Amino acid sequence: MQSATSEVTRSSTTPRTARGVLARYAEFLPLTAATPALSLAEGDTPLLAAPRLAKWIGVDDLHLKYEGANPSGSFKDRGMVVAVAKAIEAGSTTIICASTGNTSASAAAYAARAGIEAVVLLPAGKVARGKLAQAIMAGATVITLDGNFDQALSVARDLARDYRVALVNSVNPHRIAGQTTAAFEVCDVLGDAPEVVALPVGNGGNVTAYSEGFRIYRDANRSTRMPMFIGAQAAGAAPLVHGAPVANPETVATAIRIGNPASWKSAVNAVTSSGGEFSAVTDDEILESYHKVAELEGVFCEPASAAGIAALRIAVRNGRVAPGMRAVCVLTGNGLKDPDRAVPESFAPAILPADAAELARQLHLTRLS
Repeated sequence: MQSATSEVTRSSTTPRTARGVLARYAEFLPLTAATPALSLAEGDTPLLAAPRLAKWIGVDDLHLKYEGANPSGSFKDRGMVVAVAKAIEAGSTTIICASTGNTSASAAAYAARAGIEAVVLLPAGKVARGKLAQAIMAGATVITLDGNFDQALSVARDLARDYRVALVNSVNPHRIAGQTTAAFEVCDVLGDAPEVVALPVGNGGNVTAYSEGFRIYRDANRSTRMPMFIGAQAAGAAPLVHGAPVANPETVATAIRIGNPASWKSAVNAVTSSGGEFSAVTDDEILESYHKVAELEGVFCEPASAAGIAALRIAVRNGRVAPGMRAVCVLTGNGLKDPDRAVPESFAPAILPADAAELARQLHLTRLS
Protein backbone atom coordinates (compact mmCIF):
# COMPACT_ATOMS: atom_id res chain seq x y z
CA MET A 1 0.00 0.00 0.00
CA GLN A 2 1.17 3.46 -0.87
CA SER A 3 1.59 6.04 1.88
CA ALA A 4 -0.01 9.47 1.71
CA THR A 5 2.28 12.30 0.67
CA SER A 6 2.98 15.48 2.54
CA GLU A 7 0.39 17.27 0.39
CA VAL A 8 -2.39 15.04 1.65
CA THR A 9 -1.05 15.24 5.20
CA ARG A 10 -0.90 19.03 5.15
CA SER A 11 -4.43 19.34 3.81
CA SER A 12 -5.66 16.92 6.47
CA THR A 13 -4.66 18.97 9.50
CA THR A 14 -7.74 21.17 9.81
CA PRO A 15 -9.91 20.41 12.85
CA ARG A 16 -12.54 18.49 10.86
CA THR A 17 -10.34 16.41 8.58
CA ALA A 18 -7.79 15.63 11.28
CA ARG A 19 -10.38 13.31 12.82
CA GLY A 20 -11.22 11.44 9.61
CA VAL A 21 -9.88 8.03 8.66
CA LEU A 22 -7.82 9.36 5.73
CA ALA A 23 -5.78 11.44 8.15
CA ARG A 24 -5.64 9.01 11.09
CA TYR A 25 -4.69 5.91 9.12
CA ALA A 26 -3.08 7.29 5.96
CA GLU A 27 -0.14 4.86 6.21
CA PHE A 28 -2.51 1.90 5.81
CA LEU A 29 -4.75 3.33 3.06
CA PRO A 30 -4.26 3.50 -0.74
CA LEU A 31 -3.71 7.27 -0.86
CA THR A 32 -1.60 9.28 -3.30
CA ALA A 33 -0.70 12.94 -3.70
CA ALA A 34 -3.80 13.33 -5.87
CA THR A 35 -6.26 11.86 -3.36
CA PRO A 36 -8.48 14.67 -2.03
CA ALA A 37 -8.58 15.01 1.76
CA LEU A 38 -12.29 14.28 1.96
CA SER A 39 -13.84 13.90 5.41
CA LEU A 40 -16.96 14.25 7.51
CA ALA A 41 -14.92 13.39 10.63
CA GLU A 42 -15.82 9.72 10.28
CA GLY A 43 -14.32 7.00 12.46
CA ASP A 44 -13.06 7.20 16.04
CA THR A 45 -16.37 5.68 17.16
CA PRO A 46 -16.97 4.55 20.76
CA LEU A 47 -15.84 1.15 22.00
CA LEU A 48 -18.09 0.75 25.00
CA ALA A 49 -17.66 -1.69 27.86
CA ALA A 50 -21.01 -3.46 28.30
CA PRO A 51 -21.04 -5.36 31.62
CA ARG A 52 -24.82 -5.73 31.98
CA LEU A 53 -25.26 -6.99 28.42
CA ALA A 54 -22.24 -9.26 28.93
CA LYS A 55 -24.02 -10.96 31.82
CA TRP A 56 -27.14 -11.49 29.67
CA ILE A 57 -25.04 -12.96 26.85
CA GLY A 58 -22.93 -15.08 29.22
CA VAL A 59 -19.44 -13.58 28.81
CA ASP A 60 -17.18 -11.80 31.28
CA ASP A 61 -15.66 -9.13 29.03
CA LEU A 62 -17.76 -7.50 26.31
CA HIS A 63 -17.31 -4.30 24.33
CA LEU A 64 -19.64 -2.72 21.77
CA LYS A 65 -18.12 -1.02 18.73
CA TYR A 66 -20.82 1.57 18.12
CA GLU A 67 -20.59 2.49 14.45
CA GLY A 68 -23.88 4.36 14.66
CA ALA A 69 -21.79 7.35 15.81
CA ASN A 70 -20.40 7.85 12.30
CA PRO A 71 -21.58 10.96 10.39
CA SER A 72 -24.35 9.24 8.40
CA GLY A 73 -25.06 6.84 11.25
CA SER A 74 -23.41 3.63 10.03
CA PHE A 75 -20.09 1.89 9.44
CA LYS A 76 -20.43 2.57 5.70
CA ASP A 77 -18.82 6.00 6.11
CA ARG A 78 -15.37 4.49 6.74
CA GLY A 79 -15.23 2.88 3.33
CA MET A 80 -17.29 5.45 1.51
CA VAL A 81 -14.90 8.30 2.24
CA VAL A 82 -12.07 6.33 0.64
CA ALA A 83 -14.17 5.14 -2.31
CA VAL A 84 -15.47 8.62 -3.10
CA ALA A 85 -12.07 10.25 -2.68
CA LYS A 86 -10.50 7.70 -5.04
CA ALA A 87 -13.37 8.13 -7.53
CA ILE A 88 -12.72 11.87 -7.61
CA GLU A 89 -9.01 11.21 -7.98
CA ALA A 90 -9.82 9.08 -11.03
CA GLY A 91 -11.88 11.89 -12.55
CA SER A 92 -15.41 10.75 -11.72
CA THR A 93 -18.14 13.33 -11.19
CA THR A 94 -20.94 10.81 -10.50
CA ILE A 95 -21.07 7.83 -8.16
CA ILE A 96 -23.65 5.04 -8.07
CA CYS A 97 -24.63 2.35 -5.59
CA ALA A 98 -27.27 -0.25 -4.92
CA SER A 99 -28.46 -0.17 -1.35
CA THR A 100 -30.77 -1.49 1.33
CA GLY A 101 -30.38 1.94 2.94
CA ASN A 102 -27.12 2.59 4.77
CA THR A 103 -24.92 2.63 1.67
CA SER A 104 -27.26 5.09 -0.03
CA ALA A 105 -27.21 7.43 2.98
CA SER A 106 -23.43 7.35 3.15
CA ALA A 107 -22.87 7.72 -0.60
CA ALA A 108 -25.24 10.67 -0.74
CA ALA A 109 -23.55 12.37 2.21
CA TYR A 110 -20.02 12.08 0.83
CA ALA A 111 -21.08 13.05 -2.68
CA ALA A 112 -22.68 16.17 -1.24
CA ARG A 113 -19.55 16.91 0.78
CA ALA A 114 -17.39 16.51 -2.33
CA GLY A 115 -19.72 18.42 -4.66
CA ILE A 116 -20.40 15.54 -7.04
CA GLU A 117 -23.55 13.64 -8.06
CA ALA A 118 -24.86 10.47 -6.40
CA VAL A 119 -27.31 7.96 -7.85
CA VAL A 120 -28.75 5.31 -5.54
CA LEU A 121 -30.70 2.25 -6.66
CA LEU A 122 -33.09 0.85 -4.07
CA PRO A 123 -35.01 -2.43 -4.06
CA ALA A 124 -38.76 -1.77 -4.11
CA GLY A 125 -40.32 -1.58 -0.64
CA LYS A 126 -37.22 -2.80 1.18
CA VAL A 127 -35.63 0.35 2.63
CA ALA A 128 -36.29 1.86 6.07
CA ARG A 129 -37.65 5.40 5.81
CA GLY A 130 -34.95 6.86 8.06
CA LYS A 131 -32.27 5.79 5.60
CA LEU A 132 -34.27 6.93 2.59
CA ALA A 133 -34.68 10.36 4.16
CA GLN A 134 -30.91 10.75 4.45
CA ALA A 135 -30.29 10.09 0.76
CA ILE A 136 -33.06 12.45 -0.29
CA MET A 137 -31.90 15.26 2.01
CA ALA A 138 -28.34 15.02 0.68
CA GLY A 139 -29.60 15.56 -2.85
CA ALA A 140 -29.02 12.10 -4.34
CA THR A 141 -30.98 10.88 -7.34
CA VAL A 142 -33.03 8.09 -5.75
CA ILE A 143 -34.41 5.37 -8.04
CA THR A 144 -36.49 2.42 -6.90
CA LEU A 145 -36.15 -0.73 -8.98
CA ASP A 146 -38.65 -3.55 -9.36
CA GLY A 147 -36.41 -6.18 -7.82
CA ASN A 148 -34.37 -7.11 -4.76
CA PHE A 149 -30.98 -5.81 -3.65
CA ASP A 150 -29.02 -8.38 -5.62
CA GLN A 151 -30.76 -7.34 -8.84
CA ALA A 152 -30.17 -3.65 -8.05
CA LEU A 153 -26.45 -4.32 -7.54
CA SER A 154 -26.28 -6.17 -10.86
CA VAL A 155 -27.75 -3.13 -12.62
CA ALA A 156 -25.34 -0.79 -10.83
CA ARG A 157 -22.38 -2.91 -11.87
CA ASP A 158 -23.54 -2.92 -15.49
CA LEU A 159 -23.87 0.88 -15.50
CA ALA A 160 -20.43 1.36 -13.93
CA ARG A 161 -18.90 -0.99 -16.50
CA ASP A 162 -20.39 0.74 -19.54
CA TYR A 163 -20.84 4.39 -18.53
CA ARG A 164 -18.91 7.21 -16.83
CA VAL A 165 -20.08 6.52 -13.31
CA ALA A 166 -18.10 5.08 -10.36
CA LEU A 167 -19.53 2.16 -8.39
CA VAL A 168 -19.12 2.61 -4.62
CA ASN A 169 -20.63 -0.62 -3.28
CA SER A 170 -18.39 -2.90 -1.23
CA VAL A 171 -17.25 -4.70 -4.38
CA ASN A 172 -15.09 -1.59 -4.75
CA PRO A 173 -11.79 -2.48 -2.99
CA HIS A 174 -11.43 1.07 -1.70
CA ARG A 175 -14.56 0.53 0.39
CA ILE A 176 -12.98 -2.50 2.03
CA ALA A 177 -9.73 -0.58 2.61
CA GLY A 178 -11.57 2.18 4.46
CA GLN A 179 -13.57 -0.24 6.57
CA THR A 180 -10.41 -1.91 7.87
CA THR A 181 -9.92 1.17 10.05
CA ALA A 182 -12.58 -0.06 12.49
CA ALA A 183 -10.37 -3.03 13.35
CA PHE A 184 -7.42 -0.66 13.84
CA GLU A 185 -9.46 1.37 16.33
CA VAL A 186 -10.50 -1.70 18.30
CA CYS A 187 -6.85 -2.69 18.72
CA ASP A 188 -5.80 0.87 19.55
CA VAL A 189 -8.33 1.05 22.39
CA LEU A 190 -7.98 -2.48 23.79
CA GLY A 191 -4.22 -2.72 23.28
CA ASP A 192 -4.63 -5.89 21.21
CA ALA A 193 -7.21 -7.65 19.08
CA PRO A 194 -10.06 -9.24 21.03
CA GLU A 195 -10.49 -13.01 21.04
CA VAL A 196 -13.95 -12.91 19.46
CA VAL A 197 -15.69 -10.47 17.12
CA ALA A 198 -19.41 -10.90 16.42
CA LEU A 199 -21.05 -8.84 13.69
CA PRO A 200 -23.96 -8.92 11.26
CA VAL A 201 -23.22 -10.15 7.74
CA GLY A 202 -25.25 -9.08 4.72
CA ASN A 203 -23.18 -8.44 1.61
CA GLY A 204 -20.03 -9.72 3.34
CA GLY A 205 -17.83 -6.67 2.89
CA ASN A 206 -17.60 -5.68 6.53
CA VAL A 207 -16.42 -9.01 7.92
CA THR A 208 -13.94 -9.11 5.04
CA ALA A 209 -12.67 -5.67 6.04
CA TYR A 210 -12.40 -6.50 9.75
CA SER A 211 -10.39 -9.62 8.95
CA GLU A 212 -8.06 -7.66 6.70
CA GLY A 213 -7.73 -4.88 9.27
CA PHE A 214 -6.77 -7.21 12.09
CA ARG A 215 -4.28 -8.97 9.77
CA ILE A 216 -2.69 -5.65 8.76
CA TYR A 217 -2.28 -4.61 12.41
CA ARG A 218 -0.87 -7.99 13.41
CA ASP A 219 1.64 -7.90 10.52
CA ALA A 220 2.62 -4.35 11.52
CA ASN A 221 3.27 -5.59 15.10
CA ARG A 222 0.48 -3.42 16.47
CA SER A 223 -1.41 -6.46 17.76
CA THR A 224 -0.51 -10.05 18.54
CA ARG A 225 -3.42 -12.16 17.29
CA MET A 226 -6.37 -12.60 14.96
CA PRO A 227 -9.83 -12.87 16.51
CA MET A 228 -12.39 -15.56 15.85
CA PHE A 229 -15.36 -14.23 13.88
CA ILE A 230 -19.03 -14.99 14.51
CA GLY A 231 -20.90 -13.86 11.41
CA ALA A 232 -24.60 -13.31 12.06
CA GLN A 233 -27.17 -13.69 9.30
CA ALA A 234 -30.93 -13.42 9.58
CA ALA A 235 -32.62 -16.82 9.34
CA GLY A 236 -34.65 -15.64 6.35
CA ALA A 237 -31.55 -14.30 4.59
CA ALA A 238 -28.75 -16.71 5.43
CA PRO A 239 -27.02 -17.80 2.22
CA LEU A 240 -23.62 -18.09 3.90
CA VAL A 241 -25.06 -20.39 6.55
CA HIS A 242 -26.77 -22.66 4.03
CA GLY A 243 -24.13 -22.42 1.31
CA ALA A 244 -26.53 -21.33 -1.42
CA PRO A 245 -28.13 -18.04 -2.54
CA VAL A 246 -31.56 -17.14 -1.19
CA ALA A 247 -33.87 -16.01 -3.99
CA ASN A 248 -36.31 -14.03 -1.85
CA PRO A 249 -34.59 -12.99 1.41
CA GLU A 250 -36.86 -11.77 4.18
CA THR A 251 -36.12 -10.35 7.64
CA VAL A 252 -36.98 -7.38 9.83
CA ALA A 253 -33.26 -6.55 9.76
CA THR A 254 -33.38 -4.67 6.45
CA ALA A 255 -29.65 -3.90 6.38
CA ILE A 256 -28.81 -7.61 5.99
CA ARG A 257 -31.74 -8.62 3.78
CA ILE A 258 -29.41 -9.89 1.07
CA GLY A 259 -29.66 -13.27 -0.63
CA ASN A 260 -26.48 -13.43 -2.70
CA PRO A 261 -23.58 -11.57 -1.02
CA ALA A 262 -21.21 -9.81 -3.41
CA SER A 263 -18.24 -10.53 -1.09
CA TRP A 264 -19.21 -14.19 -0.64
CA LYS A 265 -15.78 -15.79 -1.05
CA SER A 266 -13.85 -13.26 1.01
CA ALA A 267 -16.45 -13.33 3.80
CA VAL A 268 -16.36 -17.12 3.99
CA ASN A 269 -12.56 -17.09 4.00
CA ALA A 270 -12.49 -14.47 6.77
CA VAL A 271 -14.79 -16.45 9.05
CA THR A 272 -13.57 -19.98 8.38
CA SER A 273 -9.87 -19.11 8.53
CA SER A 274 -10.46 -17.56 11.96
CA GLY A 275 -11.97 -20.77 13.31
CA GLY A 276 -15.33 -19.05 13.57
CA GLU A 277 -18.73 -19.68 12.08
CA PHE A 278 -21.77 -18.16 10.41
CA SER A 279 -24.93 -18.30 12.48
CA ALA A 280 -28.56 -17.92 11.43
CA VAL A 281 -30.59 -15.96 13.99
CA THR A 282 -34.35 -15.60 13.90
CA ASP A 283 -36.13 -12.27 13.73
CA ASP A 284 -37.39 -12.87 17.27
CA GLU A 285 -33.80 -13.35 18.49
CA ILE A 286 -32.67 -10.23 16.64
CA LEU A 287 -35.46 -8.12 18.12
CA GLU A 288 -34.85 -9.49 21.62
CA SER A 289 -31.19 -8.43 21.39
CA TYR A 290 -32.19 -5.12 19.82
CA HIS A 291 -34.26 -4.31 22.90
CA LYS A 292 -31.77 -5.73 25.40
CA VAL A 293 -28.80 -3.62 24.25
CA ALA A 294 -30.94 -0.49 24.66
CA GLU A 295 -32.48 -1.49 27.98
CA LEU A 296 -29.25 -2.78 29.57
CA GLU A 297 -26.64 -0.41 28.11
CA GLY A 298 -28.53 2.61 26.77
CA VAL A 299 -27.29 1.98 23.22
CA PHE A 300 -29.84 2.38 20.42
CA CYS A 301 -28.83 0.42 17.33
CA GLU A 302 -30.73 -0.61 14.22
CA PRO A 303 -32.15 -4.17 14.21
CA ALA A 304 -29.46 -5.63 11.92
CA SER A 305 -26.77 -4.50 14.37
CA ALA A 306 -28.31 -6.64 17.07
CA ALA A 307 -27.90 -9.81 15.00
CA GLY A 308 -24.29 -10.08 16.15
CA ILE A 309 -25.36 -9.91 19.78
CA ALA A 310 -27.91 -12.68 19.22
CA ALA A 311 -25.34 -14.84 17.43
CA LEU A 312 -22.75 -14.37 20.17
CA ARG A 313 -25.28 -15.41 22.81
CA ILE A 314 -26.05 -18.57 20.85
CA ALA A 315 -22.33 -19.31 20.43
CA VAL A 316 -21.84 -19.04 24.21
CA ARG A 317 -24.78 -21.35 24.86
CA ASN A 318 -23.43 -23.88 22.36
CA GLY A 319 -19.95 -23.80 23.87
CA ARG A 320 -18.31 -22.30 20.75
CA VAL A 321 -17.31 -19.23 22.77
CA ALA A 322 -15.99 -19.60 26.30
CA PRO A 323 -17.32 -17.12 28.88
CA GLY A 324 -13.80 -15.89 29.66
CA MET A 325 -13.00 -14.86 26.10
CA ARG A 326 -12.77 -11.10 25.42
CA ALA A 327 -15.52 -10.29 22.91
CA VAL A 328 -16.48 -7.33 20.75
CA CYS A 329 -19.91 -6.96 19.15
CA VAL A 330 -20.00 -4.59 16.19
CA LEU A 331 -23.13 -2.44 16.13
CA THR A 332 -23.16 -1.34 12.51
CA GLY A 333 -25.88 1.33 12.50
CA ASN A 334 -27.81 3.86 14.55
CA GLY A 335 -31.28 2.99 15.81
CA LEU A 336 -32.73 6.12 14.25
CA LYS A 337 -32.16 4.49 10.87
CA ASP A 338 -35.33 2.47 11.43
CA PRO A 339 -37.46 4.34 13.99
CA ASP A 340 -40.68 2.60 12.94
CA ARG A 341 -39.31 -0.65 14.34
CA ALA A 342 -38.78 0.96 17.76
CA VAL A 343 -42.02 2.95 17.86
CA PRO A 344 -44.85 1.19 16.02
CA GLU A 345 -47.77 3.18 14.64
CA SER A 346 -50.03 1.62 17.28
CA PHE A 347 -48.02 3.22 20.12
CA ALA A 348 -50.19 5.74 21.97
CA PRO A 349 -48.86 7.05 25.31
CA ALA A 350 -51.40 7.82 27.99
CA ILE A 351 -52.33 11.49 28.43
CA LEU A 352 -52.41 12.52 32.09
CA PRO A 353 -53.39 15.79 33.79
CA ALA A 354 -50.66 18.44 34.09
CA ASP A 355 -50.71 18.07 37.86
CA ALA A 356 -47.64 17.18 39.96
CA ALA A 357 -49.54 15.43 42.73
CA GLU A 358 -51.41 13.22 40.29
CA LEU A 359 -48.21 12.34 38.40
CA ALA A 360 -46.47 11.47 41.68
CA ARG A 361 -49.33 9.12 42.50
CA GLN A 362 -49.25 7.49 39.04
CA LEU A 363 -45.45 7.06 39.22
CA HIS A 364 -45.50 5.78 42.83
CA LEU A 365 -42.96 8.42 43.89
CA THR A 366 -41.90 8.75 47.52
CA ARG A 367 -42.30 12.20 49.04
CA LEU A 368 -39.18 13.85 50.45
CA SER A 369 -39.16 14.03 54.28
